[in-house]
Amino acid sequence: MRSRRIFFILAALVAMTSIRAQELLNYPLDTIDGEEVYRYEVERSIGLYRIGVNFGVQQNDIIRLNPQLRERGLHYGETLLIPTKRPVVKETKAQVVQTIITETRIAVATPDSIIAVPQRKVIELALLLPFESRQIKRSVNAERMMEFYEGALLALRDLQNDSTLYRLRVYDTERSERRVNALCDSTELDSVQGILGPVYPIQIEIVAKWCEKHQVPLMLPFSDEMDLQGHPYIYQFNSPDKDEAKALAQWIANREDRHCVFVETRESDLAPSIRLLRQELKAQNIPYSTLAFHDLMNDSVNYAIDQFQENIFILHSDRYQQVRMALPHIAKIAARKLLISQYSWQKENIDMPQVYTSKFASEMDLTNYDQQWEETYKNQHVSEMPRYDLLGYDLMREMVQLIRKEENKHTPLQSPIVWESSSEQDGWQNTYINIVEK
Repeated sequence: MRSRRIFFILAALVAMTSIRAQELLNYPLDTIDGEEVYRYEVERSIGLYRIGVNFGVQQNDIIRLNPQLRERGLHYGETLLIPTKRPVVKETKAQVVQTIITETRIAVATPDSIIAVPQRKVIELALLLPFESRQIKRSVNAERMMEFYEGALLALRDLQNDSTLYRLRVYDTERSERRVNALCDSTELDSVQGILGPVYPIQIEIVAKWCEKHQVPLMLPFSDEMDLQGHPYIYQFNSPDKDEAKALAQWIANREDRHCVFVETRESDLAPSIRLLRQELKAQNIPYSTLAFHDLMNDSVNYAIDQFQENIFILHSDRYQQVRMALPHIAKIAARKLLISQYSWQKENIDMPQVYTSKFASEMDLTNYDQQWEETYKNQHVSEMPRYDLLGYDLMREMVQLIRKEENKHTPLQSPIVWESSSEQDGWQNTYINIVEK
């Protein structure tokens, strides 16, 4: 199923962007003494014979590149050099830069594959995300990036028309500062009119300087750590914790007879946002108390709750497994209660009134979109939350709208986006905060 999905993704890209797709083996490539090789991490319960069969090479060729095998044999977890049996062509500077582009599952735009379309406006966009294509085992985060990418492709397919051709360049930034520097120092992005990504702060700083120099909008889909002062070309999708704290505090203030109870877990993943929320509650004279996790587990909660008001419980962790055991103790408290939960908990069956903030909540009927997904990628979408494909779809359309300077906003598949900037010299922040009652 996965291989079919990859095939149809690449086929769809060829149709949408008029570029040549490349699909390489899922192993990092290297050149050793003028010979192209794969770097392969030895798996459990596999022998040298099976490795040779899998890669289509002789055992002697593997031993030649890995002489330590003669002395001590094969060890699980060690990295072997495996010959590709392909001739090595001396790389030009452009080809060296091209290796920045993701090497698997992603379509690649190369200079010789750009086809001019007469009397048709061309808009070129770039996607810079950590697909981890050089890693043998990709993380869950890399899969989310791929899902975001697939949604962005569907947006471009919908936008194609007789007057405008949209082309997408896709680059795997991994966690590498060097790769992003090399990309910005090359001429690869010179024709790009808008960039989605990257993710990590040091990479964002590099790309932000390039975008300011070339006056190209940069949309940040995930990070909220960029200081937008003096960066007028940046559009940051994630709202700051302070804005979310203000919105949540205002929502609490509008409820009558309420008392907030902060439950401190062992690890405070949400320490900054919890601190900001406390500050906002204090500024608005909203009463709250603090409850140690072990006191909740021992049912010593009477001093922290108010029997005559609604008790709003706020836990310090966005990891559901850390708070799972605490929820039954909250649920059996006789007083009126409400749980301020995390969006990441929403797949869990929590038998308690909840409220949370989210950029992803949507009440739209996604039937038509999901049909397009199935037709394009030949598989049914697994509805995990949040759905990063919907975010990719919305932000790609948002990027195109910014470039085309269209005043009529499109209807997003998820929460609306409201861009605000404090001055002409500063970047743009999405200020829309969606508070969901469940």
